[in-house]
Amino acid sequence: MINEWERLVSKEGACELDVWPCLQTLSADVISLAAFGSSYQEGRKIFQLLREQEKFFTTAIQSVYIPGSRFLPTKQNKKMKKIYEEVRVLLKGIINKREEAMKLGEASKHDLLGILMEYSLKEIREHGNDRNTGMSLEDVIEECKLFYLAGQETTSVLLVWAMVLLSQNQNWQARTREEVLQVFESYPPTYDALRHLKVVTMVLLEVLRLYPAAVELPRTSRKKTPAGVDVSIHIMLAHHDKELWGEDADEFKPERFSEGVAKATKNQFAYFPLGAGPRICIDFATLHL
Repeated sequence: MINEWERLVSKEGACELDVWPCLQTLSADVISLAAFGSSYQEGRKIFQLLREQEKFFTTAIQSVYIPGSRFLPTKQNKKMKKIYEEVRVLLKGIINKREEAMKLGEASKHDLLGILMEYSLKEIREHGNDRNTGMSLEDVIEECKLFYLAGQETTSVLLVWAMVLLSQNQNWQARTREEVLQVFESYPPTYDALRHLKVVTMVLLEVLRLYPAAVELPRTSRKKTPAGVDVSIHIMLAHHDKELWGEDADEFKPERFSEGVAKATKNQFAYFPLGAGPRICIDFATLHL
């Protein structure tokens, strides 16, 4: 992606570039590779379909819902059903190929699909082919879809806001660049090396505080106060609350997180850009650790 940007600049001398589509493609490609590994190109096709499905979903929730209308053979409903079936067929094909390879003794791939299938087979071997054991084909399909939908948009949004804020705060841009060059030198990034990016982590945590990918977290109670009550936890308000963060709550100050999230929040539940607890976003959980 950066090579392409450099090519455009060298060709034109200077150019205006909309980075948003580029970062969307980058995050989708990375997640495709993480989810499907060697089946990356097939994964990319699946994610293109899911992105199209997401647009239909957004249109639907913004429209007045007429009970039963989702069963009508409208153009949009037929298109959504077609995409749903296409995604199922593509994912099922990838999963079946993996199953055959695993039966032939091939080592499991270190991608999301491989991990899910390995877990399912292990559970079945230990507890038998019980319906409540392991993961069904439907479970695996839905997990792969969720991994993309939950990670692709949030990651690209985070990258865009990080670029905006670093361009507005040149001192932090210089510090992050210096750290990256020092940690990686001329070598490709590794998982272990990423743990040494202290300044970068502080910057990303502060970006997520100021501009979380989700504005609020809607939750529905099931048992208490009474069942069926909808509760909406407003992330943006909590992250900009001056009683919690101080008078500089609206300012970009990554040094807040120099000693981690717990110290920055004084152990209060005041920072939850992508949820918390067992339903926390997997991307943020990794960054948090």
